[in-house]
Amino acid sequence: MRKVLILALFIPLISFGQSQSLFGEKFIAEGTKDLIESKDMKNIDENIKIKGKIKSTCKMKGCWMELDVADKTIFVRFKNYGFFVPKEGAEGKLAVVNGKLSIDTLSVAQLKHYAQDAGKSEEEISLIDKQEITMSFLAEGVIIMN
Repeated sequence: MRKVLILALFIPLISFGQSQSLFGEKFIAEGTKDLIESKDMKNIDENIKIKGKIKSTCKMKGCWMELDVADKTIFVRFKNYGFFVPKEGAEGKLAVVNGKLSIDTLSVAQLKHYAQDAGKSEEEISLIDKQEITMSFLAEGVIIMN
């Protein structure tokens, strides 16, 4: 009976500890910046935390992800390729990222590389013919809510 009681006390703690997964540098998810207004989406020199839904991840290594934030897609890369996120199964999950937000211009070569990583067909990749201005985020850490 005593063993059952001990197990009953520890099972909720174990499942609580598995409610999120951390990748990269440790940080606390609280204190995210609200990026609803477009004026908030600009180059920021200091680290910020933003929250959004994972749209897609790199299918090759998990070395980037796209995050839907305030009806905008933000391309998230990981600092120094020091960590990776799951290659599949993360889509639709909520994530908090900690790092720097910027506006970047992605070259045709970069866009084709990312399309290849995403598993796009050769036909889709061949249609990429111009650079793209995008919201980018260089993350030092990522928390994915399970």
